[in-house]
Amino acid sequence: MATRTILIAAALAATSFPAIGSVIVVGSSAARQCYESADSPVAPSARAIDRCNEAIAATAIPFDDVVATYVNRGILKLRSGQIDAAIADFDTAMEMNPNQPEAYLNKGAALIRLNNARDALPLFTVALERHTNRPAMAHFGRAIANEDLGNIPAAYSDYRRAAELEPEWADAQAELARFRVVPR
Repeated sequence: MATRTILIAAALAATSFPAIGSVIVVGSSAARQCYESADSPVAPSARAIDRCNEAIAATAIPFDDVVATYVNRGILKLRSGQIDAAIADFDTAMEMNPNQPEAYLNKGAALIRLNNARDALPLFTVALERHTNRPAMAHFGRAIANEDLGNIPAAYSDYRRAAELEPEWADAQAELARFRVVPR
């Protein structure tokens, strides 16, 4: 399971997808700068998290931007290894807006990094049900959770779906290639 956890941590936090599932914020505010940092392939800086803090403290930004900023700050914290703090941000975003799919996706990824596939699995499903912007990531995370829990057919199905959604994503292709389907 440790190898699987390392794989999803790398795949969900650092592969060709620069962010796990950042939430777009428009304009030129601190919230927008927070989003751009979360969506960047560059390692997050303390300044990037400070921008998110500034946005959350601002009183003049729309409610949806505040929710988005919690998700984006959580992504930055997750990528910085502050897993518990990231989970707290994702939880806050989910409490503020239970329909925010990227909060579920990212909390699932954080729980996978903590070797908690059982609690991560339903979060990936919720992210898909709420139409995440990163369905391939949700399927990939759910596949790893299912594999860790011993549900190999479901894992295969989700790896296959992730590879279909993002055919150029090498990690999804590599995971799918590990399986051999034998007709019954």
